[in-house]
Amino acid sequence: MRKPCCDKQDMNKGAWSKEEDRKLIDYITQHGEGKWRSLPEAAGLLRCGKSCRLRWINYLRPDLKRGNFGEDEEDLIIKLHALLGNRTNASKRFNLQIKMMHCRWSLIAGRLPGRTDNEVKNYWNSHLRRKLVSMGINPDNHRINSVSILRPQSVKSIHQQDALTSQEPDLSLKLAASNPSEEMKQNLVYSTDAKEDIAVKSSTLLLFK
Repeated sequence: MRKPCCDKQDMNKGAWSKEEDRKLIDYITQHGEGKWRSLPEAAGLLRCGKSCRLRWINYLRPDLKRGNFGEDEEDLIIKLHALLGNRTNASKRFNLQIKMMHCRWSLIAGRLPGRTDNEVKNYWNSHLRRKLVSMGINPDNHRINSVSILRPQSVKSIHQQDALTSQEPDLSLKLAASNPSEEMKQNLVYSTDAKEDIAVKSSTLLLFK
């Protein structure tokens, strides 16, 4: 287990004062960044090394870029997130996954001059994620959601089918008499002769009775 950077019992907590900011700025301006474990004592601050590092990176750096994100910054964040985002899904251990997620935001912020990893992460969760969802894109894997989109031709065919089904059927049947064919004439003659033959046989039987 990693040893804590300092004893937090005698450390100041909460908001930073202007005097503390001045001490941190003066020390880093003279000695440069780094060695955060020993920096608070050397700078005369009753703060944790992690607190000094975050205060400098997120608020006091002279090259910090303030204001809203531009369109070029948004596009770059989305592209880098699509490139680096899947790496966190490959990890099954929770602690390793958290470290990789933090590393991802740090890598993205490193390509955006003046932006911090915390600022980029917050902007992604509050704005860019919702933007992708509204566009029908899954923000986790950057793939288009499986939504059934009708093509113009299919829409036209559907309208045509609806028009056909909406029409009432024509019940006015037009009957036209036609001349019988030779086959039909022969069938009629055969049926007539058969009926006469049956009638003769029945009358003959009646006479013998």
